[in-house]
Amino acid sequence: MEFWSGITATFLIAFPALFSIVNPLGGALIYSQVTASRPEAERRSLAWRVAFYSAIVMLVSLLIGATLMSFFGVSIDALRVAGGAVVAVSGWRMLYNPQETEDRKQDHAQQTQKAAAWGSDVAFFPLTMPFTTGPGTISVAIALSATRPSSVEMLVPFYAGVCSAALVLALLIGVCYAYAERIVELLGPARTRILTRLSAFLLLCIGVQVLITGVQGALVTVLAKH
Repeated sequence: MEFWSGITATFLIAFPALFSIVNPLGGALIYSQVTASRPEAERRSLAWRVAFYSAIVMLVSLLIGATLMSFFGVSIDALRVAGGAVVAVSGWRMLYNPQETEDRKQDHAQQTQKAAAWGSDVAFFPLTMPFTTGPGTISVAIALSATRPSSVEMLVPFYAGVCSAALVLALLIGVCYAYAERIVELLGPARTRILTRLSAFLLLCIGVQVLITGVQGALVTVLAKH
């Protein structure tokens, strides 16, 4: 029972955080614009390749991000503080200046035509990196990986939860991009902005929570030494 509750609890933290920063619904609006000249079959094939690459980026960041930081001498508490701050700042910017985030994604996506002209695989660059899962997503994933429990028996449900969140989000990316035109007709820019604001506030709250956890851990360590 504790095993499954651990997976569920971790999933419910990781999925909203990743969803908020990736924002596949907002990305679908831009994706539909930059791929409008392509045949429908090609757009859908491209969408699922982007989803596959996005899953790899998120999984790698979640599985080895915190470990890689620890290798360079960064403590888990320090990583939580830094990661929580980055996540909170990202949520704040998305909440109070969503146009900046949207314009940046638009610029990234517009590089698709240039990359295609050079014969590059546009599914990975720029549609996956940095348009869908860019530095912000990687930062959030590393911050989430820093919240892993210290007890060995809870590591398996923790990683099962965060990996499940990444895979479900990748599936959602594929669906949103593959059916981007229908999503544009259904939601439109106005409703998408509302969802973006709500998810940004949730991301801000998660970032603050990770930051608080890191500060508490650091204080406990300092007080224990004295």
